[in-house]
Amino acid sequence: MTLLVLLSKNALKTSFENHVGAILFLVGKFLRFIFYFLFVYYLLSNTKTLAGYTLNQTLLFFIVFNIVDTTTQLIFREVYRFRTLVVNGELDGILIKPYHPFIRILVGGPDPLDMVMLVLYCGLFAYFLPLAVSVDIGHIFLFLILLINTFMLAASFHIVVLALGILTTEVDHAMMIYRDVTRVGTLPIDIYKEPLRSIFTFILPVGIMMTFPVKALLGMLDYRLIFACVIITSGMLLVSLRLWHYALKKYQSWGG
Repeated sequence: MTLLVLLSKNALKTSFENHVGAILFLVGKFLRFIFYFLFVYYLLSNTKTLAGYTLNQTLLFFIVFNIVDTTTQLIFREVYRFRTLVVNGELDGILIKPYHPFIRILVGGPDPLDMVMLVLYCGLFAYFLPLAVSVDIGHIFLFLILLINTFMLAASFHIVVLALGILTTEVDHAMMIYRDVTRVGTLPIDIYKEPLRSIFTFILPVGIMMTFPVKALLGMLDYRLIFACVIITSGMLLVSLRLWHYALKKYQSWGG
C-alpha cells in the first residue's frame, strides 16, 4: 500500500507539470461528455424511449458507462506507458524488484485528472438514480457486485495488453481497439439486433461490463446471467494471467 501511495504521488506531480495541458485535458473531456449527454437527452425527448428504456434510464446507462470508462483509465493508466518500458529495457529493473510487477506496470500510475470527471459522473449518477428507478437495496448490492466484476474484466483486458506489449512491443493500437470496442456500451446493448447483441455481450463482453450492472440496478437482469458474468470474468482473468506468464517466458530484455 505504501508503494502505491508513493507511485500515486509521483503520478500526481507528473500530471500537473504542464498546467495548461491539464486544463485543456479536463475541458476536452467535459465538452465531449456534455455534447453526448445533450445528444441523448434531446433524442429521447422526442422518441420518449430507447429499446424500451425511458430517458432517465438511458441517461443512467450513459453515466455508468462514463464512470466505468473513467475509473479504468484512472486505475490502469500506466498500461498506456508500458511500451516505453519494454523498448528501452526499463522493464528489466521492474521485474527484479521484490514486489509483483503489476503494482508498477498495471496500477502504478493512476491519473488524478480523471478523478475530477469521476466526481462529476458520480454526482449525476446520484441525481438520476431515483428518477430512473425506485431504489432497492438488493438491486444496489447486485449493481455493486457486477461493477466489481466489470473492473476485474477490465483488468483482464489490460493484462492481455501488457502481455501483447512484451510479445509484439505494441500497446497503443491494442488500447485503441479496446477503447473503441467498449464505446459500443455507451448506450444499452439492447439497441443492437442479433447476432450483434450476443457478440457484444458474450464474445466481446461489453454488455457484461457496461450494460449488465445497470440492468441489475433496474431489476431487469436474470439471476442466471449474473452467475454467467462471474464465470466469464473468472475465465478471462485466468486466460490473461496465463498469457502474461507465457509472455514473460518469451521476454529477452531490451525490446522483447
